[in-house]
Amino acid sequence: MRLERLNYNKIKIFLTFDDLLERGLTKEDLWQNAPKVQQLFRDMMNEASKELGFEADGPIAVEVFSLQAQGMVVIVTKEHQESELEEDFSDEFIEMQVTLDESDDILYEFANFEDIISLAQYLYPLGIIGGRLYSFQNGFYLLLNEESANLSNETLIAILAEYGSSATITIYRLMEYGKELMREDAITQLYHHFVAKKKPQH
Repeated sequence: MRLERLNYNKIKIFLTFDDLLERGLTKEDLWQNAPKVQQLFRDMMNEASKELGFEADGPIAVEVFSLQAQGMVVIVTKEHQESELEEDFSDEFIEMQVTLDESDDILYEFANFEDIISLAQYLYPLGIIGGRLYSFQNGFYLLLNEESANLSNETLIAILAEYGSSATITIYRLMEYGKELMREDAITQLYHHFVAKKKPQH
């Protein structure tokens, strides 16, 4: 579990599927308001209180984004309330509005541009030719959402993991604050500009 403060009333929590597994949960369980899920949110709020000084002492909105084979991003927003109501809230009465968004997108982060070129060199001959490329806060991000007849998602993710790491940022934040470098067919463009040109011509 990794926590990050986004602003004074909003935090982001990244949960891996192992984090869920340790608590005997699957990502499907998050769609139900089961006691184990409530306990998970309580644990997350306790962790946020200790690590970030973020107190969920009133109504909170919870957005859960499921990332392909990577985990979940949970955005918790503390909603404004009238001060005279504050005493009425205790830990047991946290009002949660949960929004769930399951995405087929695969988003990976790369420390340097050379790693993405190496990845393109590997993926292009396998028929993976699409993708969008972004830069954000000294990193590069590749967004893939294509189905490939040649590769299963698990294989594709295993290849991506050799060159980069699973991004914990949501695609919405990346689109809003990042810089779009290649809108479409990023793998094809990278391959043709940086790999094919270097190959000796016969």
